Amino acid sequence: MHTRADIVDNLFILSWLRFHMAIAFVLINTELGQGSYVEKALAQIEKISESYPIYGVYDYIVKLETQSMDELKDLISNKIRRIQYIRATLTLIVIE
Repeated sequence: MHTRADIVDNLFILSWLRFHMAIAFVLINTELGQGSYVEKALAQIEKISESYPIYGVYDYIVKLETQSMDELKDLISNKIRRIQYIRATLTLIVIE
């Protein structure tokens, strides 16, 4: 059970994160045989600081660096997830 103080602390942290630098890693699963298309599309997104093909359930991992949590949300929802042939993503947000 969370106390009122815990809830207030969590709300403060969430509101602080919303307007401060956000770093996240996104795991990307692509349709079979479409990795090179997705890789080229990811290379066009300037907020991606690093991108690597990987083995396993996911095909790529990318590192995003944005000025705010809102910008991060927009980047993932409106750019990355809209790339043709991306089947699924998993976002891991860095806490500092």
